Amino acid sequence: MHKTLIVADTFGLFADTSLDVISFDDYLANFPKKNEPKTRVINLCDTQKYLSKGYYCSLLAQARKHQVLPSLKTINDLSLSDATVSAARLSLPSWFVWPAAKAVPAEIYVLFGQAKDQQFSRLADYAYRHFPTPVLKIRIVLAAADVPDTTQVTVGVMECVSCGFEALPESLHEWAVGRLQDFTETQWREQTQLKKARWDMAILTDPTEPNAPSDPKALKHFVKAAAKVGINAQIVTSLGPDEVAHYDALFIRQTTAIDHPTYRLARSAEREGLVVIDDTQSIIRCCNKVFLHDAFNYQHVPAPKSRLVASASPAQCNSLIQELGLPLVLKLPESAFSLGVYKVEDAATLQQKLTVMLEASALVLVQEYIYTDFDWRIGMLGGKPIYACKYFMARDHWQIYHHKDGEADSGDFVTMATFEVPKAVLQAATKAAKVVGTGLYGVDIKQRGEAVFVIEVNDNPSIDSGIEDAYLGSALYELIMQEFAERLERRGR
Repeated sequence: MHKTLIVADTFGLFADTSLDVISFDDYLANFPKKNEPKTRVINLCDTQKYLSKGYYCSLLAQARKHQVLPSLKTINDLSLSDATVSAARLSLPSWFVWPAAKAVPAEIYVLFGQAKDQQFSRLADYAYRHFPTPVLKIRIVLAAADVPDTTQVTVGVMECVSCGFEALPESLHEWAVGRLQDFTETQWREQTQLKKARWDMAILTDPTEPNAPSDPKALKHFVKAAAKVGINAQIVTSLGPDEVAHYDALFIRQTTAIDHPTYRLARSAEREGLVVIDDTQSIIRCCNKVFLHDAFNYQHVPAPKSRLVASASPAQCNSLIQELGLPLVLKLPESAFSLGVYKVEDAATLQQKLTVMLEASALVLVQEYIYTDFDWRIGMLGGKPIYACKYFMARDHWQIYHHKDGEADSGDFVTMATFEVPKAVLQAATKAAKVVGTGLYGVDIKQRGEAVFVIEVNDNPSIDSGIEDAYLGSALYELIMQEFAERLERRGR
């Protein structure tokens, strides 16, 4: 049996119940617990706002190996489906009919897959199967048509929005609490539907991107390597969600982010059954350093001493300095190429910088500062190391990338065989990559004497001609394309 945690923004609805409801702050501070049983989390917080406490609740739950509802994928499907619309949309199923002369309700609330009005029970289940989340508010938008009043209308869309428990109308409070109590006693279900592959690949890139993961020469190597394993790869600079179904695999060679078209495209591709690198799980986990921090702690991955903070109070800053020392490194949850990462030397600067960063994110990652002349970058694919580089710090700077006046400078590099890498570095890279998944990752590691510290796991790692392929040459591209081919084979033609 699973232990069920209910996390909510407010507790008024649950005062007269036996439900064990905790706050996000309690979940952040007190879980996971040593020797805890299998745990599932019902996240009743408001998840509509990106990087809100509700968002982090589900992210941390996944990092802690807690089964959570809603998942990060569902949250993003609902809130990041399309920047041009205010709600996620589903086409009304053909079996749903509605009298043309009858007005549809302004809004219908779906709690754990059920609607209070039984005439919408099947539609509620349909919405929940697409967007499994505790509370959905749906609005039916029927297509306009010149039809007699007796005609049954089926054409239209259903707009779906998630909301927190406290946003429910008062008339639904008693029913909602009952649904929650019933749901805590049920088994959770997952649905996956994937279609068979046809061996065509789209390699997505942006030629205008200054720090693209692969240069034009490397992209040509990928196309050539794909042909050797039976994949027809095409380099594309734009791809719409309605176009992904023409392919069997999607290889994203564009810098990814969650609130970004690359994530939405990857999600569309997964729905169509494509083999995708980067997959959305990897994007979610790699793009947010809060997830990595918590997952590293939970999985005992060697990493710098770190704290997640939600306050810039003097007491908080003093506590950080006493525990982690000075200087300190501050990181926004989503940052790449050394952007959104700062080093502070004193308490005043720490408080000032934290205050600014917490205006953009509910949490900031604070780490001890570990200086090294270089960072290891271990390329991982399918859980195994495939290449190794040493990236040296930029001239007169403490990071690999030095951003100044709109330009980025970087340090030197050395590429070598993986068998030349210290065993402790490879072991740490393998363990860190396992936290994220089995995709294509670049694991950044610092080494100080015999000790190693995993800094982060990057999805969509840089693979440029003459750098990452300096040791393996064309074999590096063939390894990656062979992984695609094997995944396509396992999925079926």
